[in-house]
Amino acid sequence: MLPGCIRNPRSDLRHMQMTQSVDSVQFLPFLTTDVNNLGWLSYGVLKGDGTLIIVNAIGAVLQTLYILAYLHYCPQKRVVLLQTATLLGVLLMGYGYFWLLMPDDEARLQQLGLFCSVFTISMYLSPLADLAKVIQTKSTHRLSFSLTIATLLTSASWSLYGFRLRDFYIMVPNLPGILTSFIRLWLFWKYPPQQDKNYRLLQT
Repeated sequence: MLPGCIRNPRSDLRHMQMTQSVDSVQFLPFLTTDVNNLGWLSYGVLKGDGTLIIVNAIGAVLQTLYILAYLHYCPQKRVVLLQTATLLGVLLMGYGYFWLLMPDDEARLQQLGLFCSVFTISMYLSPLADLAKVIQTKSTHRLSFSLTIATLLTSASWSLYGFRLRDFYIMVPNLPGILTSFIRLWLFWKYPPQQDKNYRLLQT
């Protein structure tokens, strides 16, 4: 599953390539999205869902490449490597729990689905502080309209897919993505780019 509420990784990658640095690019979204993809990939394997497997395998590969690119341009590699190693350790513990300690496949599927759902919801709700900042500054320059549309379409598609399968672990965690996308669209309507430009000129 690919939550689109985080920053656009392609624009971040382009920025790193152009500036040869990681200035203003956050590493945590790459890492958390990779974990999210790996979690849903495991859920898809356990469930035998080819769609989940293909989409999240591609997502995990892309996010891993973004992480490697960040490592390449980051001057403080020790901190990044420590964060990555810590998360890998948590992942190994999680896999050990789900695959070795769970009594049967059904219990494993339910527990893993619950974990992935909670993790995805937290990712969708994490940018709410940025939305509050937009309202405070009356500026939408930190928001991406194309990414908002992509998030809305992705969230709606996964919700419909989960509804079709009667799988609430897929359907429910994508509903916040739809909600936050509509909030973003409302902010673009409330503070259009032209108004945003004039507001910044007045501030200067």
